[in-house]
Amino acid sequence: MDWDDLRIFLAVARSESLSGAGKALRIDPATVGRRIARLEAALCARLFTKTPQGYTLTADGQRLMDPSLAAEVALARAKDSLLGRDTGLTGQIRLGAPDGCANYLLPQVLTRISADNPGLELQLVALPRVFNLSKREADMAIAVSRPETGRLTVQKLTDYQLHLAASRDYLAAHPPITCQADLQNHRIIGYIPDMIFDKELDYLKEFRASLPDISSNSVSVQTQLMRAGAGVGMVHDFALPFAPELARVLPDQIALTRSFWLVRHADDAQIARLNRFAEVLAAGVRREVQRLESLP
Repeated sequence: MDWDDLRIFLAVARSESLSGAGKALRIDPATVGRRIARLEAALCARLFTKTPQGYTLTADGQRLMDPSLAAEVALARAKDSLLGRDTGLTGQIRLGAPDGCANYLLPQVLTRISADNPGLELQLVALPRVFNLSKREADMAIAVSRPETGRLTVQKLTDYQLHLAASRDYLAAHPPITCQADLQNHRIIGYIPDMIFDKELDYLKEFRASLPDISSNSVSVQTQLMRAGAGVGMVHDFALPFAPELARVLPDQIALTRSFWLVRHADDAQIARLNRFAEVLAAGVRREVQRLESLP
């Protein structure tokens, strides 16, 4: 059994498909299938079960995950040691983030990091859900609440502010909003209640008990709905510079503070390359939030 077989095994386990693994590894899916069959033959064990949902790990496959991940980490550490500390960030790093952060903060931050490290390949995965770092869906992820379980290292990045907002055209065409009670006469935009993946995103409970009138699982879509004049919703202050049509509503009465956390797998704590990336990412996110929130 060699590392290349384990690399293919991990790719199938993470993507749960031969095609997904092939795409990630840039090899033909049929080749992936043959390599998995070869590995299973060498180990005299069945590693995957094919289901309508994809390839799922068997009990033997689950047992192979930990040593495979350990080998992956060891190889990353060896590569990092050989590259040295003075060559800049290189290789591929995949970062997961909630879509509001990914849309309005990270493009600027990652552009600067990429410009300073031309040998670095950055992948930004923007999804409105929690990332599974144990399955290596990402090398690290930004979360909106601090994880309490799992073999993880967690670093607070920054606090950020949110306010109610609506388009100026909407506010001009509808009754004035002078107090929280006036919101009962307005369409409210928010998350789809049963698709809120983190309690910190349950904004409506702060000012309204009823369900939103128009909802989306994406905060970016919610912002676009506000820009189109669909109603009143909660928006990140750092997103407001990208939506000049919007004006804050009841800013002195309703204001929320939330935090971003950088989450990593505990096994990566000794990988200097990832540590350096985490440092520059954290500094960049803090700087960009401060810059955007200070704009008029």
